[in-house]
Amino acid sequence: MRKGIYSLYHLVKSDMKRNPLSGEVFLFVGRNRESIKILHWENGGFVLYQKKLEKGTFEIPRFNPSYGQYEMKWKTFVLIIEGPFRQIG
Repeated sequence: MRKGIYSLYHLVKSDMKRNPLSGEVFLFVGRNRESIKILHWENGGFVLYQKKLEKGTFEIPRFNPSYGQYEMKWKTFVLIIEGPFRQIG
């Protein structure tokens, strides 16, 4: 989770083959699933949000092989941002 705006931009563009300026929201989940970063293009510039849980982990969506990527509904995304998470132990 060390990448900043420009590194994530290049990851979206080159590895994911997506347009970072499309207005889509790109969610990056840390290896331990305790932190996330959200990259989003808004009118005039990028916004990068970061959230780290004090305890528990983020649930991540399943991979959709027909699209070759992870996708989630907006409602699920909002739930992740607002706080529901799986308790550990």
